[in-house]
Amino acid sequence: MRHSLKITLILLGLFLVTQFIGLFVLNAYSPIQATIINPETGLAENVTLNQQLPYGMQPPELRTNFDFWSVLPSIIIAFVIAVVLIMLISRFKWKFLLKGWFFVVVSIAVAISLYSITRNFNFLIYPSLVTLGIAAILSFFKIFKPNMYIHNFTELLIYPGIATIFVSIFNVWTLFIFLFLISIYDMWAVWKSKIMIKMAKFHIEELNVFPGLLITHASKKVKNQIRNLKKQKKLTKKQKNKKFKVSLAILGGGDIAFTLIAVGVFFRAFGLLPALVILAGGFLGLSYLMFTAKKKSYPAMPFITTGIFLAAIINWLFII
Repeated sequence: MRHSLKITLILLGLFLVTQFIGLFVLNAYSPIQATIINPETGLAENVTLNQQLPYGMQPPELRTNFDFWSVLPSIIIAFVIAVVLIMLISRFKWKFLLKGWFFVVVSIAVAISLYSITRNFNFLIYPSLVTLGIAAILSFFKIFKPNMYIHNFTELLIYPGIATIFVSIFNVWTLFIFLFLISIYDMWAVWKSKIMIKMAKFHIEELNVFPGLLITHASKKVKNQIRNLKKQKKLTKKQKNKKFKVSLAILGGGDIAFTLIAVGVFFRAFGLLPALVILAGGFLGLSYLMFTAKKKSYPAMPFITTGIFLAAIINWLFII
């Protein structure tokens, strides 16, 4: 275990909280059953109505596997372009450009999550605009005036918003293929090319913005030293410039988002109980990694995906 039990449990707890918030948001935007009167026959009919996401973020409606495969190249191309852009921005240190990109993405994702609640506030004249304003303020402090509490609070809302956009383009089988490919990429990016490690280092050290959960912690010795310095009324120049060793515990945003997408696909297809089983599988896979890991960097998706696959088998054998 790389971190203390307390820090490990906090990371896992925040992971779970994000998943449950995600289930709430996904449920809020899930298709609803309604009864309408057919104008031609005059008879009442039960229909399924899709709820629209705000800010023009509604994904295409895919009814067959063929529809997914027709969209898959676009998803892959968009993913590759995003990775290449981040690498180029990191290479040439275009920090403001990357921060601006994060600001837009974070604002929209947080707004989608919050709008699942604020749209029910009848006293708001333009709930979508008010929500976007609140999300933009949170995003500004997260990116330009960061602290650990604002950072992690917004992380709890970002991934439910992102998952809500992508859940509807997958079914169970295409989800499994996607998770398998992402796991392969994660292993290559961490163990082989080390792209993920380089990007994470750049985000934390250069941008001071990390896409994922992040907890800073120090040893008891360091905490006592800091506490003693705070008690002193006057500090020497040496004391003011003294540096302390602080450790970072991180969990990548992709690990959270992809798990939530899997949970969302099962939730939309089969209901709450199968979705919770998938969540348990992903959580146990991640927990196994975090309690057994000894090196600095591991790809989490292979462990999460394995847990999700095993959970899916349990679903098919005993629940679905």
